[in-house]
This record gives sequence, C-alpha cells and structure tokens, in this order.
Amino acid sequence: MDMYQSPYMGLPGITTEELAFLQQATSGLTDDQKKYFYMAYTGKRKSPQDVLLFTLIGFFGVAGIQRFLLGQIGMGLLYFFTGGFCLIGTVVDLVNHKTLALEYNQKMAFESFNIAKLGN
Repeated sequence: MDMYQSPYMGLPGITTEELAFLQQATSGLTDDQKKYFYMAYTGKRKSPQDVLLFTLIGFFGVAGIQRFLLGQIGMGLLYFFTGGFCLIGTVVDLVNHKTLALEYNQKMAFESFNIAKLGN
C-alpha cells in the first residue's frame, strides 16, 4: 500500500487498530471529503507516545497532565489533587497509554468525519 492510498501510515505512532478504524470510517467519503477528514483528524489526533510522555511527567511533576491532554478535565483535576490517586492511577495510565490514545483518537475521528461530511 503506498502513501497515496493510505496517508494515515505517516502518522506517528499509528497502530493497526487505529489504521483499520480510519479506513473503515472513511470508506464512504469522496476524495475531497477524505482530504477534509485527514486535515481535521491530523490536527486533533494524539500520538500514543505523547500520552506516554505526559503520563511519565505525572511521576515527576504534575499528576494528571495526560488527562488534560486527552480533554478529560475532570479526571485531570482529580489526578492533580490526589497525586494521580497516590500514583496508582498514573501507573494504570502508563500501562494503558495506547488504549487511552486510541479511544481519544476514535472520538476525534468521529468529529472529523462529521466535519468532512458537512464540508462538502
């Protein structure tokens, strides 16, 4: 598969699950809509490595910063004021950083899909 057929392969840290989800989500879009989708999605997408990095920062600095990054303000505040649930929540997020990124990216794909459908 070349880059023209699947531009998502160039996204940093993309997993096979995310790639399959994106291909399925964009299968019914026209070429112009796929371009709008790609532009909107790449601007909103979070890399699993970024989530991992911000989770590690929680050990040494501000607990819960990964939750703020993922748009979970309430959980971010809870982590901040409880020290990442006494670091237990931070460890769980460290183990599950790929799942957290995938769930967030699926939400952003849905929003980007709606933007692409309305754009044309």
